[in-house]
Amino acid sequence: MSDAENGGALPKPKIDQSEVEEYRRIYEELLGFVPPRIQARTDLLSRLDPEFLSLQEEIRKQGMYPDVFDVKTVQLMLFGMLLLSLRDAARIHGIAARRAGASWEEMQAVVNLAYLYGGLSAANIGAQFIQQIAEMEAEQEAGATGEQA
Repeated sequence: MSDAENGGALPKPKIDQSEVEEYRRIYEELLGFVPPRIQARTDLLSRLDPEFLSLQEEIRKQGMYPDVFDVKTVQLMLFGMLLLSLRDAARIHGIAARRAGASWEEMQAVVNLAYLYGGLSAANIGAQFIQQIAEMEAEQEAGATGEQA
């Protein structure tokens, strides 16, 4: 059926929902949640091109989990790389770095390195993201203990 025939609605998923959930599980483990863009990509590709989704996730796994670096180091590097290009995904990798054990001082050291090559814009967005992550962690902690943030 063409798009015109089905009213422009997306086709049904071509893979089982459990496969989609398995792809998303790694994000949940890394971040504590699945970012909306990841949800959108996995949903769309499960409907339109599940083979490409599988390839993307395999390449991602190979790149993000090298034998020579631990998760914290990878996430700190990604945080810095993304700060240099002022990408909002830096925040996501900052969250992952913290969940992997990065200290606030390590996070700031990465921002300082990004500043050397990316200037004040990188320093500004890095500071903003660190503060947002700290606020998010404080809210989560308060929610876990039942306190008001």
